[in-house]
Amino acid sequence: MTIVFDTLQPTLAPIAGGDDEFPIRRIYCVGRNYAAHAREMGKDPDRDPPFFFTKWPETFVPSGQMVAYPPSTDNYHYEIELVVAIGKGGKAIREANAKDHIFAYGTGLDMTRRDLQLEAREKGRPWDTGKNFDEAAPIGLLHRAADVGHVEAGRIWLEVNGETKQDADVRDLIWSVDEIIEYLSNLYELRAGDIIMTGTPAGVGPVLPGDKLVGQIDGLSPVEVTIGETAF
Repeated sequence: MTIVFDTLQPTLAPIAGGDDEFPIRRIYCVGRNYAAHAREMGKDPDRDPPFFFTKWPETFVPSGQMVAYPPSTDNYHYEIELVVAIGKGGKAIREANAKDHIFAYGTGLDMTRRDLQLEAREKGRPWDTGKNFDEAAPIGLLHRAADVGHVEAGRIWLEVNGETKQDADVRDLIWSVDEIIEYLSNLYELRAGDIIMTGTPAGVGPVLPGDKLVGQIDGLSPVEVTIGETAF
């Protein structure tokens, strides 16, 4: 048997403190996991079961890059998020054991074609075109959990051109990191290399070419990107 095309090139995310890299297998994202953000999106923030969407590994962009304004949108939004990198897989992981499966944490951006997402939501369709597209997942350096501990609290913020747009605390997550891992691992077998983006606080909004985004979570490296012109 001959493989016609060789496309199996791993997506690698840098790890703080050296030259090591984290091979990204899948990217899972949690929707509306801060109450204030749920309200600004017109939804009830009560503690309903979490829901998830995905991004391709290839949507990852390292911090410090220029990110092209995506095509087919007039409403391109930022969403700052705590990123969890899984280092040990498992099924039906118990909340009490979730920490054992976390390899690292990072600061990330869930970039969103908001108009396409809302149009899909109104029609009861999947969010893929609004959430899963090229360069939709910028992530800063990953920090080993062994170095930073279990991230359960800490300021999470984002600035656009030096103006603060999002400012909250990770402790405000509706579903905690450990609860997310338990719930998600009952839907999918988690494996080493999986990334979980845990949701964004209130204050999301649009950006334009030329805008500079800087976001950070206490104890973690920032994520920084500049918005470029549309790629095509």
